[in-house]
Amino acid sequence: MPPQLTIFFYLLAAVLFVLALRGLSSPVTARRGNMLGIAGMVIAILATLIGNRFWMSSYGLIVAMIIIGGGIGAYIAMRIQMTALPQLVAAFHSLVGMAAVFVAAGALNAPEAFGIGEPGHIYNESLIEMSIGLAIGAITFSGSVIAFSKLQGIMSGTPISFPYQHQLNLALGILAIVLIAIFVATGGSQAVFWILAFLSFALGFLLIIPIGGADMPVVISMLNSYSGWAACGIGFTIQNLALIITGSLVGASGAILSYIMCKGMNRSILNVLLGGFGADGAAAIAGAGAADRTVKSGNADDAAFILKNASKVIVVPGYGMAVAQAQHALREMGDVLKKEGVDVKYAIHPVAGRMPGHMNVLLAEANVPYDEVFELEQINNEFATADVAYVIGANDVTNPAAKTDRSSPIYGMPILEVEKAGTVLFVKRSMASGYAGVENELFFRPNTMMLFGDAKKMTEEIVQALGR
Repeated sequence: MPPQLTIFFYLLAAVLFVLALRGLSSPVTARRGNMLGIAGMVIAILATLIGNRFWMSSYGLIVAMIIIGGGIGAYIAMRIQMTALPQLVAAFHSLVGMAAVFVAAGALNAPEAFGIGEPGHIYNESLIEMSIGLAIGAITFSGSVIAFSKLQGIMSGTPISFPYQHQLNLALGILAIVLIAIFVATGGSQAVFWILAFLSFALGFLLIIPIGGADMPVVISMLNSYSGWAACGIGFTIQNLALIITGSLVGASGAILSYIMCKGMNRSILNVLLGGFGADGAAAIAGAGAADRTVKSGNADDAAFILKNASKVIVVPGYGMAVAQAQHALREMGDVLKKEGVDVKYAIHPVAGRMPGHMNVLLAEANVPYDEVFELEQINNEFATADVAYVIGANDVTNPAAKTDRSSPIYGMPILEVEKAGTVLFVKRSMASGYAGVENELFFRPNTMMLFGDAKKMTEEIVQALGR
């Protein structure tokens, strides 16, 4: 295939990627956006294979690897539960990072295959691009592994810190820059390459372990951005236009999403990366007197009576709903209430769940109408006019301490103001704190009724009680 034709197909794929991102910005067009992205990737892969003569002798191996990798991916996609999507995304980000490391190593050992020079005489600009792609890829890999471990429960979701942690990270970052300069100056030293790789692996590990579970949505979007920039850097190294464009799109969109998530938490990206937040001394002290405070609890019949006599109900889903797989029961409850003439809406906090858009995906899976789902800025002023706020598994994003307690680790984070509703029905297994390790004072408010139990079972019992 002539180079000009390959470039044309790369540009066509890029247009499809842009349209895919646009489609993914809304639940209504997300399915179409996903299909456009798949089409763009197929075109990019075929153009790369057909347009590179060097790979003609390896077509059999390449096709075999595509079949194996595609088969594994399809199997995982069909078996994965919606609740496990965040850790799946983190795991896939780690693969992108490691791929960048492997491609950089391949380019260093066989530069003639990519037209960037000869062994020992690689172009300086290619060495710069290679080393940057290597560093970002290694950081993405180890950071994603830690994020996966925290989300999967293999590691604690609370921050892991030690003295002079930030200073160590800063020192390693500076050392990585120095190693990149040495790598270029030595014409691509193998020893410096692998030292840089292992240092970057360590830096990714150290950057993520101090980040608390409540910051995981931002971490996921940041790692998404890292994976894009790693691919972009390697794209420059091997002079592949498709990788450059795709990596730039992923990196830029991930960075924008990270900014949106941080804005939703009233935090700077620098704050999240350098410290995060989670359970600390202040949070522990805040919950010390919980035993002396009273809580009003109820059952499904109580909740059904309150809901049936309401004129407006706002549902607030959280990760507890995802764990219990309660979205279908929740949609059924909403349908029953709407038949009774109740106005039902759903309120989504930008960092609800463990990844951006987590709650939106689950509600869409349950066929909740898109026009009933609202973001925080759209619906927060409606809680004061709601008879009932039905909170199902959402904890930190409804905690009034974020507005009132300056000593709280979540102070300053915008929350869904469910406490302004006439009655708050709070579905939760126990009085345990949320993922950020902060006790929710909403539990003790006079207008709150706690519904203790599994979110799915409780919601199903409420549906049964509504039908009596």
